[in-house]
Amino acid sequence: MKLKNSLILLLCALLFCNVIFAQPLEKPLPNAQQLAWQKAELGVIFHYDLHIFDTTKYVQSQNRNTPVYDYNIFNPQQLDVEQWVLSAKSAGARFAILTATHETGFALFQSDFNPYSLKALKWRDGKADLVKDFVDACRKHNIKPGIYLGIRWNSFFGVHDFKVNGTGNMQKERQKYYNAMVEGMVKEVCTKYGDLFEIWFDGGASSPEKGAPDVLPIVKKYQPDCLFYHNEQLAEARWGGSENGTIGYPCWSTFPYAATGAGESTSKDISANNYALLKNGDPNGKYWVPAMSDAPLRGNNNRHEWFWEPGDEAAVYPLADLVDMYYKSVGRNSTLILGLTPDNTGLLPKVDVQRLTEFGNEIATRFYKPLASAQGKGKITMISLPKTEHVNQIVIAEDISKGERIRKYKVEAKLNNKWQTICEGTSVGNKRIQTFKPIKTNNVRLVVEECTAGPMVDFLKVYYVQSENGIRN
Repeated sequence: MKLKNSLILLLCALLFCNVIFAQPLEKPLPNAQQLAWQKAELGVIFHYDLHIFDTTKYVQSQNRNTPVYDYNIFNPQQLDVEQWVLSAKSAGARFAILTATHETGFALFQSDFNPYSLKALKWRDGKADLVKDFVDACRKHNIKPGIYLGIRWNSFFGVHDFKVNGTGNMQKERQKYYNAMVEGMVKEVCTKYGDLFEIWFDGGASSPEKGAPDVLPIVKKYQPDCLFYHNEQLAEARWGGSENGTIGYPCWSTFPYAATGAGESTSKDISANNYALLKNGDPNGKYWVPAMSDAPLRGNNNRHEWFWEPGDEAAVYPLADLVDMYYKSVGRNSTLILGLTPDNTGLLPKVDVQRLTEFGNEIATRFYKPLASAQGKGKITMISLPKTEHVNQIVIAEDISKGERIRKYKVEAKLNNKWQTICEGTSVGNKRIQTFKPIKTNNVRLVVEECTAGPMVDFLKVYYVQSENGIRN
């Protein structure tokens, strides 16, 4: 009896150890703001600064170092921020971001901390606030507003890579002033304009350990539900390694580091192989850091214009290029952000507006109504069409609130009474769009071949797209 009881106790102990120590490692999951950002899928960023009005070509290296002497050139006589937002909405954008400050250091809002702002202008008697106008227009038209703050460079205050120029005690005191000014501006943006969808620090925001402004705690205190992008402490999203609006495949939302650095400040692991880690992510990464694909709308014909220049209409991407960009960003588990730039009258140019509308209509036409759709839990998700149809595209989405579970899959169609593979892949995430040569079938299924846990398929949809605005696979 004693031996029997001892064996029972031993078995219980082993079972207890197995329960405690043999649990699978916890998988990274998106927080609420990351989930909303990925589900939004498409946004825009409006670039507007003093460069728009100086009648010269924008050269980034010069504008980072050369102050704009006459800031009263800022004088958009037909300014209509609502027109900007409506143009973004026509493209299908669900959020929009405004450059409240860029590399000149000039602030497009009423700042009590930065004297180099709209307060200093003769235009509208120094009382204008573009950030307020922008946020109000976004909310009026059901677009989620975000703000971009450029603090890494400031030609007016002589700031290069977060450091104020100078030496000795003078430099130290001016650095303290600059840091306090930036932190004050961040608090203003976070407290004066209501809930924000994203705050974007271009080039990252460094960290206070390196003497830079301490912005992360301000954003987290006053905008806890806002996506933070980004500094050397935290990146709730990551740049996808290029500015052509596309991402590599596979593209995982998980990443081995909580932050990404920026440019020359990033680690060698991240910058290696032409930023391959940023482009692809890491399926075994410990942190949820989804990818962004960004591109200026005026990026065609070897141009790359984030800021408006006269006579540059040929740089607006053709519709087919934008559609291709969508498939290779949103369709590869990345959020696409298009760069838009109003002109010196204060309006988004007609050719840009027209192209955005065409783009929005084309994407809506392609994906508004699938031939059939299904949800699924487990390794097989089946679609049975009411009748035999032509099919040439499929869209797969995981329930990413439960993480990325699929590691390898194939899509099969029943052809001649046999299941045949029509496409396959690895990462799915928020959305995976695949195209293939047209087939005729009434049965399609997703077969998950490898996974980390039970697959949670938010939807599986099949389409037949017939359009001259094709994509290049």
